[in-house]
Amino acid sequence: MSAVPVLSVDSLSVEFRTRSGIVKALENVSFAVNKGEMVAIVGESGSGKSVTAFTVMGILDAAGRVTRGTATFGGLDLLQAPEAALRDIRGREMSMIFQNPRVALNPIRRVGDQIADVLLQHGNVTRREAPKRAIEMLQKVRIPDPERRARAYPFELSGGMCQRIMIAIALACSPKMLIADEPTTGLDVTTQAAIMDLIAELGKDQGMATLLITHDLGMAAEYCDHIVVMHAGHIVEAAPTAELFAHPRHPYTAKLIAATPKPTVSLMDLAAIPGNLPDLRAAEIAPCRYSARCERKQTRCDQALPQVLGDVKNSVVACWNPL
Repeated sequence: MSAVPVLSVDSLSVEFRTRSGIVKALENVSFAVNKGEMVAIVGESGSGKSVTAFTVMGILDAAGRVTRGTATFGGLDLLQAPEAALRDIRGREMSMIFQNPRVALNPIRRVGDQIADVLLQHGNVTRREAPKRAIEMLQKVRIPDPERRARAYPFELSGGMCQRIMIAIALACSPKMLIADEPTTGLDVTTQAAIMDLIAELGKDQGMATLLITHDLGMAAEYCDHIVVMHAGHIVEAAPTAELFAHPRHPYTAKLIAATPKPTVSLMDLAAIPGNLPDLRAAEIAPCRYSARCERKQTRCDQALPQVLGDVKNSVVACWNPL
């Protein structure tokens, strides 16, 4: 593993200005991804997983504002870099698989041309070579009859097929860093496994660092080296995968694992996580944003939150009364 992380995020805090108040979406988020590693960010919807990815990629919504922190990639602070510098590395050195391919794809351009566009912009290929390379990428993501599909428009393809097109675009230039936001949404189980195997293979063969955003703890357990658990904009726990599943320390992590379907466990035995995420627009939010849902709450949970350090290689937990 590389001594210097490919991506290092330190104390990242983000807020959104809305008509109903300021939403404190992220607070002091820190983690790192090394060369050849796959790190998962897991948590409920609304926990801040995608906001973290969008911030790192420099595509945060106009209503969003970084209030603190750094995100360093190859010596460049992505949060301070000019847009021209970000455009140069996006698609070439850093790529992202988006959760909603029908929104991300251009509806009036053929999908093969969209892959070729990325190759021409960043891949050091000629106009003659680009269409052939685009078809090769479609083959890599298991799209049948790739020559014909390359001539199709997004509206002519299924949602799962569009998702594979997005993956082909993201991987076209063999990036150093891949951010995959629910990359297998809309795919059948067999294709999910094939796509994740492809991403894992590229990570090992090319030393690509991968940040996987997912609700699927089973997928994270199978493919990821480390897991970062988020709740309501906080990192509550980070640990090597095997250690986290064998000995979850944060009560929220334990609840997430208990709520995950397993082949050996009946659906009747699954336990829902009680309560809801806190309102992040509130003037005062408890230091531990999980405390209102927690069975292990103590008095000091309402006074301060233990500091979570940013080295994901260590096992860290933000809890005064861990398991």
